[in-house]
Amino acid sequence: MAQKPSIPKGTRDFNSIEMARRNYIFDTIKDNFKLFGYKQIETPAMENLSTLMGKYGEEGDKLLFKIQNSGDFLKNCTDEELLGRNAVKLTNKMCEKGLRYDLTVPFARFVVQHRNDLSLPFKRFQIQPVWRADRPQKGRYREFYQCDADVVGSDSLLNEVELLSLIDRVFKNLGIRVTVKLNNRKILQGIAESIGEGDKIIDITVAIDKIDKIGLENVNKELAEKGLSEDAISALRPILELTGSNEEKLAVMKCILKDSEVGLKGIEEMSEVINTIDCLGHECDMEIDISLARGLNYYTGTIIEVKAKDVEIGSITGGGRYDNLTGVFGMPGLSGVGISFGADRIYDVMTQLDLFPKSLEQSVKVMFVNFGEREAAKSLKYVAALREAGVPATLYPDSAKLKKQMTSAAADKIPYVAFVGETELDKDAIMIKNMETGEQKTYTLEEAINLLS
Repeated sequence: MAQKPSIPKGTRDFNSIEMARRNYIFDTIKDNFKLFGYKQIETPAMENLSTLMGKYGEEGDKLLFKIQNSGDFLKNCTDEELLGRNAVKLTNKMCEKGLRYDLTVPFARFVVQHRNDLSLPFKRFQIQPVWRADRPQKGRYREFYQCDADVVGSDSLLNEVELLSLIDRVFKNLGIRVTVKLNNRKILQGIAESIGEGDKIIDITVAIDKIDKIGLENVNKELAEKGLSEDAISALRPILELTGSNEEKLAVMKCILKDSEVGLKGIEEMSEVINTIDCLGHECDMEIDISLARGLNYYTGTIIEVKAKDVEIGSITGGGRYDNLTGVFGMPGLSGVGISFGADRIYDVMTQLDLFPKSLEQSVKVMFVNFGEREAAKSLKYVAALREAGVPATLYPDSAKLKKQMTSAAADKIPYVAFVGETELDKDAIMIKNMETGEQKTYTLEEAINLLS
């Protein structure tokens, strides 16, 4: 019995309509990337594990897909190591490469490797798939696309403002109502210092990054397990639950962090970003969220996360400032800031809200019916002329029954069907039927081009 075909959990097939919709998202994002002056690059699907490991924190390292060495992948493993069944140790011996977890770390590697060819500041974008060994669930996949835009080589906060304007424009074009949440890693560092746990900033950010998933009470339990005192956890709670306008939140935090130099620096940066983007104007809501942490360890300043207003789903865009990511690759001190659009989640949001243009379902504008050899030969000439004029056109490949051909046109949502029979051959004409209204009329080729263009 033949094995039933399947695909790995957390991955998906996409049919032609789905691909048309996905490309609509990609094209919208790409057009805006170019509008804002970003240049496209690509990096390999796999990187050396030495490039990837240690860049995403302990949680992220666990989610890396590791690629088994080709050939005798056990040659570096002793019998003792094999019998010991230490998965981590064996993996390190058997795997030298891994699938990329995101596009930011490969980009940092790219910048360092090609530093002599780049003019700084360098603005780049990438639209490529990434892989994470996560538990598949609604809106969370093991293979998904990211659409990244980054600027490296500039400390200016105008870069953050530009990225926020880019986010606002993209979601305006896509028709999605969103809230852009903002925080600053320096504020989080200041909070950790203010509650007497400055050395546990990573434990704190990893934990509070899960608030939306597991709730505040479970976050507090995790913080206790990480060694935070009850007094520290109690002091942290009202900060994470802070409400009010952006100005009110900043004013409160300024008082709380009055003795933290790094915390006050974060508030200063946040104020500048918020005030500047407000002056430029924006349609989406910009909201300071002190609980926003984004657990990735490489963020050092502004943190950005975007949530859809009308659909319950995780973040659909995220990013932030990283001041020394390239340092681990031998190029210290190079500042960068970037964002990543989650195309797959954006797709799910637009599907649920029925935001895709109906025209995306039409791959062909007109289909010529095939009545036989002579008629098909003439129709092919018309098809070629229409394509030359930029009109998507096709000829049904077989001289099947008319009903079958018309059913095919309807199934493919083709808006016009063209007929070239004996009468049309004699008159050098084309009869065209509007599939929506049922109206039929005879046209010359020039008239047909004008109708269908």
